[in-house]
Amino acid sequence: MSFKPVRVNNTKIYPFKNFDQLLQFCENEKKILIAINARKIINEDPNLKDLIHHNIGYVDGVGAKIAIRKKTGLTVAKIPGCELWLEIIKKFQKTKSFYFIGSKDRVIEATVKKLKQDFPNIKIKGYRNGYIKSEEERNALYRDLKKKKPSIIFVAMGSPRQEYFMRDCLAVHPALYQGLGGSFDVYLGNKKRPPKLLIDFGLEGAALAVTEGLKSPWQRTKRSFTVLKMFFMLYTNKI
Repeated sequence: MSFKPVRVNNTKIYPFKNFDQLLQFCENEKKILIAINARKIINEDPNLKDLIHHNIGYVDGVGAKIAIRKKTGLTVAKIPGCELWLEIIKKFQKTKSFYFIGSKDRVIEATVKKLKQDFPNIKIKGYRNGYIKSEEERNALYRDLKKKKPSIIFVAMGSPRQEYFMRDCLAVHPALYQGLGGSFDVYLGNKKRPPKLLIDFGLEGAALAVTEGLKSPWQRTKRSFTVLKMFFMLYTNKI
């Protein structure tokens, strides 16, 4: 399935209209699925831009959705990464194999246990926590990936650390990768998403900003600055 990407502030984004389009597109890809939001669009780091350029950026933020609509007139879907990985498993559990990396031992172990209950046909080739503290541990993981050859690998480390980590893994073992951030905790119910009504209206990011702001004024300020800068660039046609 061919699909033409859109460039927004030199960030390549695929304008998928729904989950099914994305799943069809990536079925045989050996690249990294990268969630694109306002933060990644306004980020000027050339290394991150290059990483996105050579992989599959999809809309995971309302800012990215609005930017594509303004630039091209296309109406695209906002595809939350914390939902996408489960849709990938649902679609490919009978035909592909999986490997999971990230979070603490208790979280990844609970995630794997729940996945086996929810998806009885799932083929899990391996899993480990996200705390890789030495070159020896990293090389051991590389050897395991090359030996077990999973089709799809999910990495939950937080962005952009997980993207660079997946890039290094991809060079060792070609597969489809997706970065998940805190999705394991969401899946287990340890971390709550905003109410569905807010998600449907594209206000999930705003709700998270308020929640994080209550815990850390710095996080609230940083998120607010990102949103303001993004919409200023849209308003002045600098995107």
